[in-house]
Amino acid sequence: MSHNTPLESFINYKANTNKQCGNYKIDIPTLKENEQYRFHFDMSVCIGCHCCEVACNEQNNNPSDVKWRRVGEMEAGEFPKVKQLFNSMSCNHCIDPECLRGCPTNSYIKIDNGIVVHNDDSCIGCQYCTWNCPYEVPVFNKERSIVTKCNMCHEKLAVGQTPACVQACPAGAIQIEVVDKDRWITNDINHQGVAPHLPDVSISKPTTRYTLPNFEGEVKAMDEHILKPAHSELPLVLMTVLTQLSVGGFFALFFGEIAKFLGFNLASPNFILTLAILIPSAVGLIFSALHLGRPIFALSAMKNLKTSWLSREAVALGAYTIGLGLIGALYFVKAHEILLLISQFIVLVVGVYGIYAQSMIYRVKARASWNRQSTTNRFFGSGYVGFLLVALMMLDMGADRSVMVILALTLLFGFLQISFVFKEILFYKYLNKNEPNFYQLNRTKILLEKNFLNMKNIRFVSLVIFALILPIMAIVFVASFKFEYAFMALMIAVIGGIFSELLGRYLFFRTVVPTSLAGNFFMGNQR
Repeated sequence: MSHNTPLESFINYKANTNKQCGNYKIDIPTLKENEQYRFHFDMSVCIGCHCCEVACNEQNNNPSDVKWRRVGEMEAGEFPKVKQLFNSMSCNHCIDPECLRGCPTNSYIKIDNGIVVHNDDSCIGCQYCTWNCPYEVPVFNKERSIVTKCNMCHEKLAVGQTPACVQACPAGAIQIEVVDKDRWITNDINHQGVAPHLPDVSISKPTTRYTLPNFEGEVKAMDEHILKPAHSELPLVLMTVLTQLSVGGFFALFFGEIAKFLGFNLASPNFILTLAILIPSAVGLIFSALHLGRPIFALSAMKNLKTSWLSREAVALGAYTIGLGLIGALYFVKAHEILLLISQFIVLVVGVYGIYAQSMIYRVKARASWNRQSTTNRFFGSGYVGFLLVALMMLDMGADRSVMVILALTLLFGFLQISFVFKEILFYKYLNKNEPNFYQLNRTKILLEKNFLNMKNIRFVSLVIFALILPIMAIVFVASFKFEYAFMALMIAVIGGIFSELLGRYLFFRTVVPTSLAGNFFMGNQR
């Protein structure tokens, strides 16, 4: 006679007592006004078997690297009094979902029963939602080139069946409940909606209710010893630097147009200079499309101007690039200087807003090292390379007086960028433990000081050389009429400045540490 293990006996008991032969029929309560469905997770009974993960993948036919439900592992107390904790988490179907707000294509919908669903057909695979979500719930599906996520098996709920994860849990740790949203936010979320190592509930107002076991001592994530650099996002590295270079260079051209209008004896911008500033912006936008899972649908990224910074950036930088082309045409036909000045002002304002919107894409609460004013400062600071490019071309045109003025502005912008980067270095060197999201920021610090120390040092030294020292040398050479040396210094400064900014942006992406589920060894394909 064979004997079942306790776990096998429990599973058999659950199956034998179910009259629906595995359908797990439940009485779905009728939702009242201001109510929605939610998950309840009982951490005190979870045994960490990962059955919920497997059942979810089987139900939704997902590959192994796409997990809509994940189990995190933690440990509380100190040896020998240690308690192991598990947290099974999928989408929290938040009351104020960050994924929905940030999605540029309006692919997220919060339906009447409160479940947040994803429209796969309209998704372009930009993965912005994977950055916005503080729990890293949306996951990129490489096979389909789009993002997907948990939908609480709402088709099953519609016919009175529980979701696959609920059915599979042998301990009954996952359940479906109804919650009054106002009462939850006002009275309960800060008591029943929190679990160890989860982000601040005020970010998106998650609805998942937790029942926690009794434990003592500090709770540690079982994967805290694992620290991997984030995805490099190389298309975005190139796109952001090139567009910022372009806007910086166009500011220099606009300054030249003002000087000409005011009667100063300086070389005025022309068609060739405008074309030189247009090319980096156009190439940058092409690189941005390469980041998408479905680049053929890139234009649909402009749908959600109301709440998505990505949509605003796409529209603004697209309009800026088109505007540059129109200004080039105005120079080509020798338009009146008043028309040129007004057109340049409008295009410059659009370009500046585009770079601001670009910085706001990354200033999301789920990524602490990005969500700082320094991100916006450094994005605008990269514009000094555009000034260097304009100075180089003007020197080649023989406009040495204009070069001196542009180089003076270059030194100002270059010094600002050096100060922004130096301030960032000091921030991590003397990181305060009272900083919000200290855990994530400290891990960014570790990456910068161990994994990428040499790159960080090269970035700062190269910035000083190409944004400060070489422009000063170029000024000295121009003043002493050694134009060939000045040209060489500026050419090296332009190439080196681009290299330095690309390196800085590479570190920006590689060293970010998002908020997420603690102890998530089997995270899947989140980026």
